[in-house]
Amino acid sequence: MKSFDELANSIKFNNRKEISVYEKDDDLELVGVGRSAAVFKVKSTKLALKVFFPQYTHLAKEEANIYRMLHGIPYYPTLHEEGSNYIVIDYIDGMTLYRCLNQGVKVSEEVINEVDHAIKLAKQRGLNPADVHLKNIFITTEKTVMIVDVVRFKQKEQCPKWKDLKKAYYKYYRRGLLPKKMPAILLNMIGNIYRKIK
Repeated sequence: MKSFDELANSIKFNNRKEISVYEKDDDLELVGVGRSAAVFKVKSTKLALKVFFPQYTHLAKEEANIYRMLHGIPYYPTLHEEGSNYIVIDYIDGMTLYRCLNQGVKVSEEVINEVDHAIKLAKQRGLNPADVHLKNIFITTEKTVMIVDVVRFKQKEQCPKWKDLKKAYYKYYRRGLLPKKMPAILLNMIGNIYRKIK
């Protein structure tokens, strides 16, 4: 297998943050694209390679430092390696809360409590968990919670996302006032409206 530096540098992005050149490397499988990076599963391993877009490469070092601060808390992946434009963390085998809602998989109150606990533990280490939302929270195949994309955990402003999600969970979801399966178009529309009003 190539080094992580070689793998990260084989991925090119165009100006719209889309992958314009991605050698169909047998070692990588694209698993997601976000606002600042693309994430790949490193095949034949239990590792994920997060490669930041050119305008966000400075975030690689910031996120690596935050993962180091979270080391030992079981709700966050372990950092294995970092480079100038990437980090390597544990690959999470499971479903995001977004996918659970999209596919009609029930989200239990225990999951909500675990996320609360994970946030509390991060705060005890001097962090300010932010950007905790449906696509950053996983329920693993072992039925535990994992939180990824921690790059904004050092921001000074308070982030209302998790508080608002929890409120919606108790007010609507748990009481059965939302459909069991929510189409992606509806979830994305709600997310877009939320971003505009916040």
